[in-house]
Amino acid sequence: MKLSGLNTLVTGGSQGFGRHIVEAFLAEGANVIFCARTAADVAQTHAALTPRLQPGQQLIGEPCDIADPASVKAVFARAATFGQLHVVVNNAGVYGPIGQTEDVALADWAQAVQVNLTGTFLCCQHAVRAMKPHGAGKIITISGGGATNPMPRFAAYAATKAAVVRLTETLAEEYRDCGIDVNAIAPGALRTRLTAQVLAAGPERAGADFFARNKKWSDEGAADPRLGAALCVYLASTESNGITGKLISAQWDPWKDLQKFRNELKSDIYTLRRIVPEDRGQKWSASH
Repeated sequence: MKLSGLNTLVTGGSQGFGRHIVEAFLAEGANVIFCARTAADVAQTHAALTPRLQPGQQLIGEPCDIADPASVKAVFARAATFGQLHVVVNNAGVYGPIGQTEDVALADWAQAVQVNLTGTFLCCQHAVRAMKPHGAGKIITISGGGATNPMPRFAAYAATKAAVVRLTETLAEEYRDCGIDVNAIAPGALRTRLTAQVLAAGPERAGADFFARNKKWSDEGAADPRLGAALCVYLASTESNGITGKLISAQWDPWKDLQKFRNELKSDIYTLRRIVPEDRGQKWSASH
């Protein structure tokens, strides 16, 4: 098993994609502490997964609001009861306000930033403090479509997800010499509670095209969340040691063999970057 004996923490792990990550980690032998905002969801998921545990394997579920510094501190303190913390997956996130930007309430915008960006930052802070003394660790953040493409009517989500990827890249460079690998993944379009939020918002607020895509995902299915969970397993395992600062697509990138290209990945492959004219075969002069 790829994660046997590793102590891991997964935020937003009670349902949706987060639960798939928890299940994949347990199947690969990890000890898991997962958290989510709703205590009832945490308890239900813990009860459902406990029978799957292998002898000696540990599973803890904790209520936690990652937008609250005290709550984050408490869940990491609980994780410390496992011993050395090896892996943290920052999965918790929200769509935030849906609708035209001029209609977005500042409080709704701020809440999305607090959860998606500040919450991820807080978890990364605690993760680094736990991992740095051991000279090893894995931090995985969950990106989304907003990180690489504009998302009209989802300004808060798009902005925060792009920021999370740049935070990932920055931490990867800052802690490269500490043996801590920090990567982001794009799991693809998933059928989760976020899909339901889009359908509830309707085409007037979410936009006709995006509403139609979510309706199709809801009716016909979307990307397999188990693929993204398997990518998280890969990035949490020793197979991916030294791969850091990358945004990797679960659907489109050849991540199962990525360790073969460690030297090539020291470049700007799989990163956010600005496209300049030369990248598109243009030869604009400085005078233009």
